[in-house]
Amino acid sequence: MIRLDSISKQNGHQILFIDASMSIQKGEKVGLVGPNGAGKTTLFRMIVGEDRPDDGQVAIDSGMTIGYFSQDVGEMSGQSAVAAVMDGVGPVSALAEEMAKLEAAMVDPDQAGDMDAIIERYGEVQGRFEELDGYALDARAREVLAGLSFTEERMDGDVGLLSGGWKMRVALARILLMRPDGMLLDEPSNHLDLESLIWLESFLKNYDGALLMTSHDRAFMNRIVGKVVEIDGGSLTTYSGNFDFYEQQRALGEKQREAQFERQQAMLAKEIKFIERFKARASHAAQVQSRVKKLDKIERVEPPRRRQSIQFEFRTPPRSGEDVATFENVHKGYGGKPIYAGLDFKLRRKERWCVLGANGAGKSTLLKLVAGAIEPDRGTVSIGSSVRMGYFAQHSMDLLDGDETVFESLDGSFPQAGQGALRTLAGCFGFSGDDVEKPCRVLSGGEKARLVMAKMLYDPPNFLVLDEPTNHLDMATKEMLVAALSTFEGTMLFVSHDRHFLAALSNRVLELTPEGIHQFSGGYTEYVASTGQEAPGLHPGG
Repeated sequence: MIRLDSISKQNGHQILFIDASMSIQKGEKVGLVGPNGAGKTTLFRMIVGEDRPDDGQVAIDSGMTIGYFSQDVGEMSGQSAVAAVMDGVGPVSALAEEMAKLEAAMVDPDQAGDMDAIIERYGEVQGRFEELDGYALDARAREVLAGLSFTEERMDGDVGLLSGGWKMRVALARILLMRPDGMLLDEPSNHLDLESLIWLESFLKNYDGALLMTSHDRAFMNRIVGKVVEIDGGSLTTYSGNFDFYEQQRALGEKQREAQFERQQAMLAKEIKFIERFKARASHAAQVQSRVKKLDKIERVEPPRRRQSIQFEFRTPPRSGEDVATFENVHKGYGGKPIYAGLDFKLRRKERWCVLGANGAGKSTLLKLVAGAIEPDRGTVSIGSSVRMGYFAQHSMDLLDGDETVFESLDGSFPQAGQGALRTLAGCFGFSGDDVEKPCRVLSGGEKARLVMAKMLYDPPNFLVLDEPTNHLDMATKEMLVAALSTFEGTMLFVSHDRHFLAALSNRVLELTPEGIHQFSGGYTEYVASTGQEAPGLHPGG
C-alpha cells in the first residue's frame, strides 16, 4: 500500500532520516510517534509528494487515493461549512451551490423575466447533482459535521466566520467524507471536545483503509492503532501493538541495551587494564598485541539515548478554608438563552471536580463564574477564606508579552527566584538550553501553554481552575503535568477532553445535561463505570 524504502532526508543542518524504512498495508492503523521536531510532518509530506527524500524512495500503490489532514488548514470563506466539506469530494459542492443560487433566483421578483431559463438551468443542474448522488453526499457531510459537534446553524453558516479550531474540524470532516484508500492524520484529536473525540474514535475504528496518524491523546491512540512506528535518531522502528505495548517494548529494549552497554564497558575496562599493565613487558608483547587488535575489531555498543524528562515538584500551597467556592441560586444566560437556572453547588477543600457536558452546556461559563471573569445574572458565587486561585483559560496565552523572552517572562513574574531556579522551572516545562531565549511572539500554541502553566504553578495557588489545560501539550508534558498535579494538595475544578487526564486527576464529576445537573462523588473512572458512557449522552460505540 505505502512503503518507504531506505529513505534519507536532511533539513538544513538537521538530519531527519538515515536509511529509514517502513510500510503500511491496507486496513492497518498505525500510530507515528517521536519527539517534537523528529520529522513526523516531513514524513507525511513525503508520502503525499509535497516533499521528496534526498535518497531512497516512497512507493504508493497505483490508483491509491490519500487524504492528508494537517494543522495548516489554509484559507476558507465565502461558502457554508457543508459546501466546504463536500468540496473535497469534487464537483458536487459547486452544483449544490449553483442550485442554492437558482432557488433564490426563482423567488426573486426582479428575475421574473428570466424564469424559463432559470427553471431550465435548475433542471439540468439538479439532474447532474442527482447523478452524482449529491443528496446522499449532503446528508453524509451533515452526519460527519454533526459527529464533530456542529449544529445545523453552524453547518449552514459561512465557514470564514468560524474560529481556527472549528475550521480545523471542517478540514478534518472533508478528509473523513472522502473515505480515501489511505488517511494521514496529523494531530486530528487537537481542538476536539470529548464527544467529538469519541465519535471520531468510532469512525476511525470502522474505517477500512490504511491509517497513519499522530496524536498527543494517549487513550485515543491506544484504542485505534494496532501498530506504532517510532522516529528516533534518524531511524524508523516498527512495533506491533497499541501505544501502551509500544511503551513497554521500548522500555524493555532500553533496559536490555543498558545491560549490554554496561557488560561491554566492564569487559573493555578489563582488557584496557591488562594492556596498560603489561604493555612495557617484552614477555607479554604478543598477548598485548592480540588484545589491542581484538579491541579494535569490537563493534561498540551505544548507550541508549535517554529521552530527557524532568519532573516538576510542587511547593506546598498555603492551606485554604474548608469551603472553597459556593454557588447559590445562580442564574446565567446569553442573549435570552438560559445556561444556568438556580444552580446550587459547593466545592470543598481537596476536592477535584471535572466538569463534563456537550458543547454549549456551560462548562467554560461555570469556570468563568468561579474565576470572576463574568458575573451571574442572579444569585451569588462566593470564594472561601484564604483561597488563592490560579485560572488557566485559552485566552491566558494571549496575555503573554510578545517582546519578552521565555526567561524574561518567568523572571518578571518571580524576580526573587534566581536564575538557577528559573532555568530548572523552564526545563521542567520543556524549555531547555537556548529555548529560554525565544521571544514569546514566536512560540507555538503548545509552548505558550507550557509557559503560562509554569508561571501559574511555580508559586502554587491552593485552588486551580483549568479550562482545557492539555489542549496544546505533547504527551511528555501531559505526563509530567499529571504526575505533578496528582501530588497537588489543593482543590481543583477543570474541563478537559483528555480521558487519561480526567481519570488520573478527578475525584468528583459534575455532569451538565439538558435534563439537569448531576453530581457524582467519585472520579471519571467511577462515572464511566456507573453510567456506562464516556461523556454525557454518549453510549459506548454510539
